[in-house]
Amino acid sequence: MLVPFTSSSSETVIDGTGAFPLDFSVVRRRRVADAVMTLDLAPPAGTPLPPWSAGAHIDVVIPQVGLTRQYSLCGPPHADFLRIAVLQEPDSRGGSSWLHSHVAEGTTLRISGLRNYFSLTGDGPVVFVAGGIGITPIRAMIAEADSRGVPWELHYTGRCVESMAFVAELADLYGDRVSTYSSATRRLDVPKLLRQLAPGTSVYACGPSRLLSAIEDAAPAHVAVRTERFAADEIDTSQNRTFEVTCARSGIRCTVRADQSILATLRDAGVQHMSQCEEGVCGSCETAVLDGIPEHRDMLLTDEERAENATMMICVSRARTAHLTLDL
Repeated sequence: MLVPFTSSSSETVIDGTGAFPLDFSVVRRRRVADAVMTLDLAPPAGTPLPPWSAGAHIDVVIPQVGLTRQYSLCGPPHADFLRIAVLQEPDSRGGSSWLHSHVAEGTTLRISGLRNYFSLTGDGPVVFVAGGIGITPIRAMIAEADSRGVPWELHYTGRCVESMAFVAELADLYGDRVSTYSSATRRLDVPKLLRQLAPGTSVYACGPSRLLSAIEDAAPAHVAVRTERFAADEIDTSQNRTFEVTCARSGIRCTVRADQSILATLRDAGVQHMSQCEEGVCGSCETAVLDGIPEHRDMLLTDEERAENATMMICVSRARTAHLTLDL
């Protein structure tokens, strides 16, 4: 059983004017590993940057391929730009390939939002675990932990050193607090790492689902674990059942079929609501629950937040009760 965090992981962070979407300019493009580049993005002249904290991600609109993609911020938090790292994934739906092929310094990219479901909390010792491009939110978290005097160590694993972004930079900055692993050298022994952690230690991990599942399965009861996934685990839909949803503000009432999501049902009824990943990993469709009990299937809310049943991700989550009332 994992120890839940009591954090404000559901906060939505925007600038003071609520000005998203905004068109940002690429002021620097840099190759940081095989198939990985960083982009430094500056807002329009005279527009203040939105405030953000380590663990945040932005939504990048790529209309040329009909996609919006989430990228974690990995640059310095008080700079005059936002930095993201993009892994070129040939098997993806085309977003990362388009960015690698078409974006140069001077290109304009539309940013439609900024959120943080992976914030760093507490002052106890922290163990960071990053797998591949999962280093991106961890990079900013390390800087924050270091600035706050929080004891930390990093375990960073990848296919090979050449594919691991920021690996040399982190080693130069932090020395033996950074341990690296790769298929060509040594592999990370997750159970062994977790067994030796002292009570009160927190683990923050980001990377492939297989790595994160191994951490969650092996974590002892006295260790708090927070993970961020780039893709959702497969959901068993065989027991789906029909239920009713009422939108409190619009007065619309719908029947959600077993083979349809709440989000899709509401769209069919003319209720428009923000959504992007539609897999329960980005948080853009989070909706307040006014009545009824959700069946949470997202990859974002903590155990404590799920127990509160105050919000739900309507792209994947369903209902435990026969009826839900949503703040829509």
